[in-house]
Amino acid sequence: MITIILTYRNRKLNTVKNCLESLANQLNSEFEVVLVDYGSASKYESELINVLNYYSFVTLMRCETGLQLWCKSRAINIALKRIKTPYCFVGDIDMLYHPEFITILHKEANHKTTTYFQVGFLSETETKTNKAFLDYEIAFKSQKEATGMTLYNTSLLKSINGYDEFFNGWGSEDTDVHIRLQNAGHHVEFYTERVLMLHQWHPKNYRTKNDVTPFHSSLEQINAAYLDLVISTKKVIANTEYNWGVYNQDDYQKLNTIERNYTLTNKTGQLSAFINCVLLVEKDKVVTLSIATHNAYKSTKQKAKALLGKKSMTFDSMQVLNDTILECIISKFRNQAYRYQFNRDTNTIALTIKL
Repeated sequence: MITIILTYRNRKLNTVKNCLESLANQLNSEFEVVLVDYGSASKYESELINVLNYYSFVTLMRCETGLQLWCKSRAINIALKRIKTPYCFVGDIDMLYHPEFITILHKEANHKTTTYFQVGFLSETETKTNKAFLDYEIAFKSQKEATGMTLYNTSLLKSINGYDEFFNGWGSEDTDVHIRLQNAGHHVEFYTERVLMLHQWHPKNYRTKNDVTPFHSSLEQINAAYLDLVISTKKVIANTEYNWGVYNQDDYQKLNTIERNYTLTNKTGQLSAFINCVLLVEKDKVVTLSIATHNAYKSTKQKAKALLGKKSMTFDSMQVLNDTILECIISKFRNQAYRYQFNRDTNTIALTIKL
């Protein structure tokens, strides 16, 4: 038996149906699927549940993380911590799987290697058609650098503490696992004998102009720099400072019971003081933080003082404050239940967190 781990947030349900239908049509039924819904909006959540009623081989794990950064690593680890099968495959919900995919997974599982698979990409037009797997026309194929779609020995993956939950947003988490396995002396192989997965086309950008959910514009660059250090330091074990694969539903329920409220402005120094005096000190409390721009921010008087070399107030942009808070959460509070929003129209930030 092999467990397939799939992660999901707010994807179109037709994409999910196509994926699961391709798994339902497998010639080998020795597999199960754990699908982690990492914080979908209520509309998608209810629709997903309705879809899954038709696929008894899928176990759904729902996480109330919709107002958190997207963390594919944590979503995978939440499932990984709970599975019992000797092998697991970490896939994507937007794939179509060859009818012999599970059969070949079982054959590859007998080798003492970690195997990741080449993917064929479909065009938008081709994705909208309904064909047998082998009849689809592939636009292009992934190359060795595309390190997702991987079959793991479950115990081996757990021995390096799974996926590194430092990686938030998109990028580098799959490559990081492969590198750490190689650093530990294990062989990682790229399977190209046959194309066993087809990527369904979908729009790349899921954020709308007025989206207030957490977003840090530099996370991809930070992830890439972090990965460079994983390579140079020959790192093997991830998540050494925090437990991994943690999700406590009770903590998310407690976010509705606020114990302390804090209000700040964007005046320089206020956020740093709050982080060091409250966030890093308080324990077992639910606190809220609201930040709005100071009345004197960008005022003519303050600008004139600055030009004349007189003492004036200094301020941080709301974007800088946003990035600072999100980086603090990633480095210090990644396992805490929290809700976060940055409204760029009103220039306000709202954080609720259980410390």
